Amino acid sequence: MAPTPPSVELVAADVARALAEDIGPGDATAQLLPDAPARAFVIAKEAGVIAGRPWFDACFRALDPDIAIAWRVAEGERVEAGTVLVTLAGGTRALVSGERPALNFLQTLSGTATVTAEHVALVAGSRTRVLDTRKTLPGLRQAQKYAVRCGGGDNHRMGLYDAVMLKENHIHAAGSIAAAAAQARALHPGLPLIIEVESLAELDAALATGCDRILVDDFSDADLHEAVRRAGGRIPLEVSGGVTPDRLRSIAAAGVDCVSIGGLTKHVRALDLSMRLGDPPAPPVGAS
Repeated sequence: MAPTPPSVELVAADVARALAEDIGPGDATAQLLPDAPARAFVIAKEAGVIAGRPWFDACFRALDPDIAIAWRVAEGERVEAGTVLVTLAGGTRALVSGERPALNFLQTLSGTATVTAEHVALVAGSRTRVLDTRKTLPGLRQAQKYAVRCGGGDNHRMGLYDAVMLKENHIHAAGSIAAAAAQARALHPGLPLIIEVESLAELDAALATGCDRILVDDFSDADLHEAVRRAGGRIPLEVSGGVTPDRLRSIAAAGVDCVSIGGLTKHVRALDLSMRLGDPPAPPVGAS
């Protein structure tokens, strides 16, 4: 089941910015074409997990409200190379003008969903959940975090407003973990409190505050196992820093609750998709 996307209004605002920067006062090349009815399709040129249908659809519907869009795959579905994802029928000009902005959304968000799914697969069978971070493309945070959910991951805080996260500089300024936590609880009693620690001694101090989550930063595997033992399930532990696919299984084996990975949204590699005018190719004889 696909996750709930951001609001229609947010998607429309993302799309409006994308169309404005690409089309501006008008698509000079599309104006050369007769605006006759046409058909098109999008095909995957590599395997991956699809995400971004609401933005894709909104791009074309902003240019042609009567366009017909027929999806053949679901959000969050893994597809193989050669899969026809969607067919479209509408005016030629809307199809060619909307192609790039629509594909930009679909390729970028599918890339995020795909890399998330790869990381989630590495911790399958463990209790560890894969989280994103705030290291997102400017203006696309909601979209990318939605794509993470399409890939089977979970979202960390959305921004600086929906959780208090005490890191090294906050703790240094307050004087101690205990003092910083007390200030946070006093000022924002209704928000989750997350404390980042860099040693087992700091972990003990954070556990004493009764915070909502502890982020253990750059711990060795041995220290992770000890941290899980000391926490004893009282407060969820999150790993951050130095998280690579090669190390992800050993992190999960330590028994931590979650691992946050900035690369899910920061190191973006778009999924290779292509749109062509015309009808999609017929499936090979004998294909199911």
